[in-house]
Amino acid sequence: MLKNLLKEVIIITAGKQSEDIADLLYTKKHVNEFTIAKKLELTINQTRNILYKISNFGLVSSVRKKDKKKGWYTYFWKFEIIKCLDFLRQLIIKERERLIEQIKDRKENIFYVCKRCNIEMGEEEALLMEFTCNECGDVFNIKDNSKLIKELEKNLFRIKERLKIVEIEIIKEEEILEKQKQKEFKRIQDEKDVKRALASLKRKKDAKKRLAEKGIVKKKVVKKKKPIKKKVVKKKKIVKKIKVVKKKSIKKKMAKKKPIKKKVVKKKKIVKKKTVKKIVKKKAVKKKK
Repeated sequence: MLKNLLKEVIIITAGKQSEDIADLLYTKKHVNEFTIAKKLELTINQTRNILYKISNFGLVSSVRKKDKKKGWYTYFWKFEIIKCLDFLRQLIIKERERLIEQIKDRKENIFYVCKRCNIEMGEEEALLMEFTCNECGDVFNIKDNSKLIKELEKNLFRIKERLKIVEIEIIKEEEILEKQKQKEFKRIQDEKDVKRALASLKRKKDAKKRLAEKGIVKKKVVKKKKPIKKKVVKKKKIVKKIKVVKKKSIKKKMAKKKPIKKKVVKKKKIVKKKTVKKIVKKKAVKKKK
């Protein structure tokens, strides 16, 4: 269906003889103009003339590339499908408006006709001619517009249906174009992400090199062992509690032994006193003797 619409566009813009070029231009990639000329069995100048006619309406796009060996430029062409369909839609809308005006005119106004000469005219013209034909002298008859109105209404219905088809094709092509744009955008975004990732890795490597040169690599090792330190701290707390308990028990034992020490001291003092008294007694006895 789309190809038929594109052929219709070519016929309108470049003529019936150029109809076959539509099949060659309906591609995703641009086509070499020499390839088009060869397939159409035309000269390159004839092919270019057709393409330039279509290009004047902005319905095709071209890319220019230079031949490295020969040094001249070659053009590559393809359809701008949405523009072609929009161009056709505008023509159909104009035709629809024209038919609507004709139907309205036929319904609202009276027309006169000379049956012998088959000349038709409006009420104003017939009034100026006094409702008689200048050529044969017959009196004008009022024309019955009912058949003509029916034909015009049929044509209007066909035009409306055709317009619907064109609009559906435009919506389809817009969806395809949107998907292509999203893919292209995603591809560009992925490329950017890859570049950013590579750049960040490069920065990290450079930073590591700088740190290695300055001798500050140890700091990173300490940072990695932080979770291990926390575990060790918890164990130390438990050990401390045990030590505190042991100290308390030792103090209690010491408190019990204190009175025993005092008793021993007292005994020693008593013994000393007795010995002193004995020595004094011995000295006194010696003196008496």
